[in-house]
Amino acid sequence: MTEVATEAVSWNESIRETNHSLVTEFIFLGLSNSQGLQIFLFVFFFVFYVGIVFGNLLIVITVASDSHLHSPMYFLLANLSVIDLCLSSVTAPKMIADFFSEHKVISFKGCFAQIFLLHFFGGSELVILIAMAFDRYVAICKPLRYSEIMCGNVCIGIAAAAWGTGFLHSVSQLAFAVNLPFCGPNKVDSFYCDLPRLIKLTCTDTYRLDIMVIANSGVLAVCSFILLIISYTTILVTIRNRPSDRSSKALSTLTAHITVVLLFFGPCIFIYIWPFPIKSFDKFLAVFYSVVTPLLNPIIYTLRNKDMKTALKHLSRHLLSKREFCLQTAF
Repeated sequence: MTEVATEAVSWNESIRETNHSLVTEFIFLGLSNSQGLQIFLFVFFFVFYVGIVFGNLLIVITVASDSHLHSPMYFLLANLSVIDLCLSSVTAPKMIADFFSEHKVISFKGCFAQIFLLHFFGGSELVILIAMAFDRYVAICKPLRYSEIMCGNVCIGIAAAAWGTGFLHSVSQLAFAVNLPFCGPNKVDSFYCDLPRLIKLTCTDTYRLDIMVIANSGVLAVCSFILLIISYTTILVTIRNRPSDRSSKALSTLTAHITVVLLFFGPCIFIYIWPFPIKSFDKFLAVFYSVVTPLLNPIIYTLRNKDMKTALKHLSRHLLSKREFCLQTAF
């Protein structure tokens, strides 16, 4: 009897190990099964992704080339643009390519690489947004000490802290995700891999796993969002109590910052905190977070910022004059 029980246990363990090893890839269900709609979505998201690459690179090039923009605020803005471009590139190219694939497959390692990179760039962007709020707080509430507080070394330290925080956050997510047991189901109801969706495929109690995701990503997002709201509220109160000639410019800049904060944290909080997920709404938030927001950020900062618009005009004139010079020398 004991031998039979031992054999049964060893057989179950071998079957479990076999089942775990069966999951070598994941299948994305994507956004739609309609062929006609997929062609439309391909064109739509391809144009969006080109806009993301062009818009964010344009901000980085403009900030680097114009000496008038060599200030802490624009240094942080350039970092934000780099992160937005990288964050979108983790999911968008794969999603666009999959519109023409009957089987939307990603390898096991590729799936976890997506999780790592998403949280790496997402965590970095979170710190940059907080740093941008701090920068505006010092500029408006403590203008006489701005140059002293936001010096070059501090800006470099903030950028290093942002990328370092993103790395630590992503490592903690990966360390948690890599030990998840998968027993066979491998269809992800989305167009990219992330923990809330991957947890549903595990062969274990998901309650504790959901709590861990909320404790890690959800609480971090909510606390950061509350901190940012308090910071911007303090800044707005200061502007109201100390009206000056630069108040309208400060309000315009703050409006852009607050809009970007809402666009970034809104989807994050719903994805990682909301206890009653709705599939269609989750997909909409995923698209908004990974494709729409990285495109809106450069639009918001360029359209609502006079310095950026002036710098872009100077850059375009410089490029046109250089092109004319090249044409003249060619002929």
